[in-house]
Amino acid sequence: MAITQATELLATWEAGLDRTFDGRALLLHHAARPDTGGDSEVLLSLPVGAREADLFALRRSLFGERMQVRLQCESCGADMEFDLDAGEFARSLRVPVAAPVRIAEDGWVVEFRVPNVADLTAAARHADARRALLARCVVSVVRDGEVAPGGVSNGVVDGVPHGVADGVPPGVPGGGALVDVLPPSVQRRIAEAAEAADPAADVTLNINCPECGTATRAELDIASYLWTELDAWARDLLLDVHLLATAYGWSEPEILALSPLRRRYYLELCADV
Repeated sequence: MAITQATELLATWEAGLDRTFDGRALLLHHAARPDTGGDSEVLLSLPVGAREADLFALRRSLFGERMQVRLQCESCGADMEFDLDAGEFARSLRVPVAAPVRIAEDGWVVEFRVPNVADLTAAARHADARRALLARCVVSVVRDGEVAPGGVSNGVVDGVPHGVADGVPPGVPGGGALVDVLPPSVQRRIAEAAEAADPAADVTLNINCPECGTATRAELDIASYLWTELDAWARDLLLDVHLLATAYGWSEPEILALSPLRRRYYLELCADV
């Protein structure tokens, strides 16, 4: 790992220590997409699946192809450990659909946007996150050929274009109340269509237990996984810096300028003394 990359990653880690999950995910996304020039609005406007694909690619470039995953069987409680290929995940994640998605169900026609990172972050602050996400992303609602009252919106929430959103400004059509009149079957169809349009937004594993054979489902949260790895890497690296600075009097930039292989050899020499 080059000195500039190691220094930048340490800075990313340090900045994220007092951040929430969303803040850390955004910092990691900045590290994955230096081409955005640090523009958070660009990253927040990307579909969730695009962020996940970027983070899988970052994980591969930093820590290699192999991802070790540990789960507990939901049925018998046995611990399961297996490896995943980060590169294969990154290559298999399909680019999300950019255009609005339309579904038809039981006389209802609903058009919605694929949720972006800002939508997911804002919805998570609500008691009913699912309703809040629908409210932000639904663009238009037609029932039996007629536009539903308040069923078209082109307002803006938190600087992000949205559909029928909670807390819309006065005079902007729509509102979260419209989402409440959508039948459960229509809401399920919207969820299914959103998953099909952006499958990378929710990476779910199905693992068969070697002990009892029962399948266990688990979500692979790449942002949390990658942050845990970055945290362990940073703490190990700072320990190396401490040991070498104590032994040789070198500064942190001088130590980081050493290749990982040379640092390891110097640490072995310290241990032999």
